Amino acid sequence: MKHLLAALAATAALTTAAWAQDVPDLGGMEVVVVTENAYPPLQFVDPNSGEAIGWEYDAMEEIAERLNVTVTYENISWDAMIAAVSEGQFDMGMTGITIREDRAEMVDFSDSYMTSQMRMLVRSDETRFGDAPGFAADADLLMGTQAGTTPFYVGVYEVLDGDEANPRIVFFETFGAAVQGLLAEDVDLVLTDSTGGEGYVRANPDALKLIGDPLGTEDFGFIFPRGSELVGPFNAAIAAMQADGTIAELDQRWFVDYVFGE
Repeated sequence: MKHLLAALAATAALTTAAWAQDVPDLGGMEVVVVTENAYPPLQFVDPNSGEAIGWEYDAMEEIAERLNVTVTYENISWDAMIAAVSEGQFDMGMTGITIREDRAEMVDFSDSYMTSQMRMLVRSDETRFGDAPGFAADADLLMGTQAGTTPFYVGVYEVLDGDEANPRIVFFETFGAAVQGLLAEDVDLVLTDSTGGEGYVRANPDALKLIGDPLGTEDFGFIFPRGSELVGPFNAAIAAMQADGTIAELDQRWFVDYVFGE
């Protein structure tokens, strides 16, 4: 048994070393990353410290160290982010962006760093519906969302009737604003991936809950201008972080251990 454990440990060490060798050194180059800071626990502003923190920030710090790059951050609204990165205003973008074919026509995606499921976020006292068909059946119920996002398309085509101009859809500038609209009873449902939804429920355990079955699975990736030479190095860093357990450590830190409001 000891020999077997030693062999397994040696194999793991060799695998990690091989991944590390595949991660290039970019010589300290500056990379400008744009984000929204409105999507806990991936990236958000700590209400106590005022500091921008989250899973993606920690992941970016780790990637920067492995690739030897200097990262600076800029903020922009979600509805302008993909176009801005596509036009080369920033080197890359991060904000829990679902990898989609239509978006890949404008930007290049990294490999997926996280897989999540679409969920229904409601107020904790919601009893009028418990799933997507129940929501769709009540014409008085409203859904809050952001235009052009995955939750918007899932809401239109998986929950409602496929009409993107359905009057039951209420648009908000940010995902956080949509959640505030839900809390204020301006809308009755906000669709979110499980990552963001679980973050908001942990931050508001007495006010929000997730209901119903998952409505689909999505992969998240970083975005870059088309043809960016950063895609390959970032993919190598993501692969190395998955291989050596760093991704799992970040998941534990932000989805299990982190307590909102402390």
